[in-house]
Amino acid sequence: MRLFHRLPLGFASLLAAAALPAAAQSSVQISGYLDAGVFRDFDKTSKLGTIQRSNLALSGTEDLGGGLQATFRLSTRFDLDTGAPEDAGRKPFWHDESTVGLRGGWGHLRAGRALSAMWAQDWKFDPWANFNRVASPAWHLWHYLTPTDRASNNGTAEYGRMANGVFYDSPTLAGFTLHLSASPERTAAPGRDGRARSVSLNYDQGPVAAMLAHERNGSGDRNLFLAGKYSFGALALMAAYDRSRSGDTPDKARAATLGATYALGATTLKAGYGRQRLNDDTHHFASLGADYALSKRTTVYASLGHQRYEHQPSRTAFGVGMAHAF
Repeated sequence: MRLFHRLPLGFASLLAAAALPAAAQSSVQISGYLDAGVFRDFDKTSKLGTIQRSNLALSGTEDLGGGLQATFRLSTRFDLDTGAPEDAGRKPFWHDESTVGLRGGWGHLRAGRALSAMWAQDWKFDPWANFNRVASPAWHLWHYLTPTDRASNNGTAEYGRMANGVFYDSPTLAGFTLHLSASPERTAAPGRDGRARSVSLNYDQGPVAAMLAHERNGSGDRNLFLAGKYSFGALALMAAYDRSRSGDTPDKARAATLGATYALGATTLKAGYGRQRLNDDTHHFASLGADYALSKRTTVYASLGHQRYEHQPSRTAFGVGMAHAF
């Protein structure tokens, strides 16, 4: 504004008019997901809190011309029942994502912190989108020995997000997309250190969806993930196989999960089952749920999960909640 004060009025007006089209080609959005519920957890305690996760995000694009866009996304996760950041003091404020990037006909390239290629795509093959602590078989059984980074949360493990990363999502070709993520920095952690990398090849066309992914974190832990989904109108069936191995111990885990959703008007019924082989122990997980859409953005839901783990007593959790997306 001080520059405009120094210029002749007519010339300043001309500059302002010239700037308007550029401003019109940029956009910033505020979005989020709010979730809270009352549930009895597997530890037999009653709680009010997040059955799913809550987040607040700022994202935007700028048209650079020639089909090229600049992008950014900043997203933080928090506990709706207390208003506190998720795991305050341990996880970074922009825990969910903090990236800047470029997008064009060749794909989308970002840098910063975000879900790794495998974790960003696996949710499609679980009835609860790997997003429900009561009922999701994926939440409890997948990627068991393979944190994305063993030490990025002030010395504790991070499951899902890669810090100091570069992320690439390809355009769709004949139903196929390729997703890559890697860090140029070595990750220091107990046992081993190295550079993390993740790749996911996805197919999604018509009633069929499939995914093949492999991830190696900076500590040498490895994960192989294979999944498929088929939709018959209102019914969708899904299956997944996950194998994770520790980089510095003989530990290994294999998990197979099955899931189904059935849309009945505003109600979506869900069912899931998973079996995990953790070294010599066998664990089972079964669940049921129902979502009722009050609108396109607001849903109420009920969730039930049952664990039968070897050397442990059977445990059941159940809860009801409400979620609003904006």
